[in-house]
Amino acid sequence: MQAEIITIGDEILIGQILDTNSKWIAKELNKIGITVYQITSIQDNKEHILKALKEAQNNADIVIITGGLGPTNDDITKYTLTEYFEDTLVLNNEIVEHIKTLFAKINYPFTEINKNQALMPKSCIPLKNELGTAAGMWFENKNKVVIVMPGVPYEMRGLMTKKVLPKLKKTYKLKFILHKTIQTYGMGESVLAEKIESWENNLPSFIKLAYLPSFGKVRLRLSAKGNNKQELEDKVNNEAKKLLKIIPEIISGFEDSETIEAQIGNLLTKNKQTIATAESCTGGNIAHKITLVPGSSAYFIGSMVSYNVAIKINELNIDKRLIEKHSVVSAEVASAMAKSIQHKFKTDYAIATTGNAGPTTDTTDKTVGTVFIAVATPNNIITKEFYFGKPREKVIERTTNKALEMLKKEILKKD
Repeated sequence: MQAEIITIGDEILIGQILDTNSKWIAKELNKIGITVYQITSIQDNKEHILKALKEAQNNADIVIITGGLGPTNDDITKYTLTEYFEDTLVLNNEIVEHIKTLFAKINYPFTEINKNQALMPKSCIPLKNELGTAAGMWFENKNKVVIVMPGVPYEMRGLMTKKVLPKLKKTYKLKFILHKTIQTYGMGESVLAEKIESWENNLPSFIKLAYLPSFGKVRLRLSAKGNNKQELEDKVNNEAKKLLKIIPEIISGFEDSETIEAQIGNLLTKNKQTIATAESCTGGNIAHKITLVPGSSAYFIGSMVSYNVAIKINELNIDKRLIEKHSVVSAEVASAMAKSIQHKFKTDYAIATTGNAGPTTDTTDKTVGTVFIAVATPNNIITKEFYFGKPREKVIERTTNKALEMLKKEILKKD
């Protein structure tokens, strides 16, 4: 069973907002066994909507449209669909009362323009929007289904969850689609591919592997599709176990389970230990990742973003002569920063970063992309030099990932 998603709105096409609706819809469809064939973003334009809908119905069994259902003149989706299906609009009294009730709660006047939102194509099944005034619509045409929902994300998700997904599961006999994503750290995509080549070549035909690289890590996604859910789970889990034996040193976990920062949090909590960070080139990104984990206040004490040299000297007490001798981007300064923040915040562990994220090298002679990461443990300090290249965001993200990887490795030594 295949679906196509169409998002309507000029604001998407001019880059004013991100199309988060398609990402969420695709993920939810996949969970119930529906494959997304294509995602299209189009203008608030009648001809464009008609053309996209015709093409989508040729491509897929299910077409899902979001956007253009508001009360203003630029919201033309409903009227265009009425024309497409050669239909007429009729007033839905249930939706009229629903809108009136919503407005009464916030003491908002009900006007004729709001009443127009209750006009529905006669052939559609209206989908009452509990969270807003724009109702959704379900059309059945030529053995295909067209579903229309508002573009406001929380309204769309409410309709999708309560009305659309249950109705799709009831309407179609769907296959199971299963994904399992293994997270790896510290090995490039090409090197990793060579290392697991034999395993990949021997995967069952119904299991596909995808490489999803990002800064400093590669996710390996196994995908399977079939009629027997338990059989799929067993086969995919078995292949994941084989992979774990081949590259145990770089697997940090499984997606939708625990990130590396969550794993670090669990280790620190179990050991009743704490962590602090002193960040220069990463600008607080490591602290941000750590504190995304619920309950991180139990082990994360705090951070100092010592971006300026004066802050390193005055707040972290880094000896000015050390900086003058070795440069601010050096192993010696990184080590001193880690030791200082560990002592200052009285923690068991500390991370420090200093480097040139670019685009300029400021006052140092180190190449853009050069980074030093230091991890202070209860017994020593481990400092390493890395070259992460360009651009700036790549350096920051790769430094963050590598710092967390180093920290986890040191905690496990003591675990």
